[in-house]
Amino acid sequence: MADDLLITCEHGGNEIPEPYRPLFDSAEYLTWLDSHRGYDAGALTVAGEIAARFEAPLIAATTSRLLVDLNRSLGHPRLFSATTRAAPAEVRQRIIEVHYRPYRTQVYERIRAIVEEGRRVIHLSCHSFTPELDGITRTADIGLLYDPARPDEAAFCGRWKEALRQRAPALKVRRNYPYAGKNDGHTTELRRRFPPRAYLGIELEINQRHLAEGDRHWAVLREHIIESLEMILRSLGGADSSP
Repeated sequence: MADDLLITCEHGGNEIPEPYRPLFDSAEYLTWLDSHRGYDAGALTVAGEIAARFEAPLIAATTSRLLVDLNRSLGHPRLFSATTRAAPAEVRQRIIEVHYRPYRTQVYERIRAIVEEGRRVIHLSCHSFTPELDGITRTADIGLLYDPARPDEAAFCGRWKEALRQRAPALKVRRNYPYAGKNDGHTTELRRRFPPRAYLGIELEINQRHLAEGDRHWAVLREHIIESLEMILRSLGGADSSP
């Protein structure tokens, strides 16, 4: 079965649409918007460069996860942030209908169209993580998240980790870190809708400390990620962009 590559970025920006800005009109929330609470710094840059290199479609969101977290399922306790969770029910429902459902539907429909043509989707969801959380230092440079119950996802991440080791031995690459790939998330929901033969859901996580190392360092890291991914896709026979 031929493969098509699809890139997404659920936490690509920290924008708050104008109707909801009064909810965030405090010094505390303005600070949060510029932090890891508000978005995944660098993730959209990586997603865009991967999409451009492989001529693959990119579906990305630039609204802040503090409005609604597109990587959480409906009903999840962290779907909304503290400020939107306290908003009236009709406001929360409008956020879901205007910002959450359209994004999720767009990704689903793109995958469905590819699968119906008899092709497999390699879905790469791009994220980044804060170097320290709750006083605990995250020790990896790159995380590759997948569902261990899906052998093809596990094999893909194993090959990618090895390809990164060959290109940049100093990088610490860990699988299912700093989160477990089978936890609640966009790829998890899509696995319930598409069988393993048709869908691979991989999450790329990059330690945000690399952004602080300077433009040259950050650019080199991105190139390592892209070149190593190219090695994997080449070994699978290449991946085309979707129609």
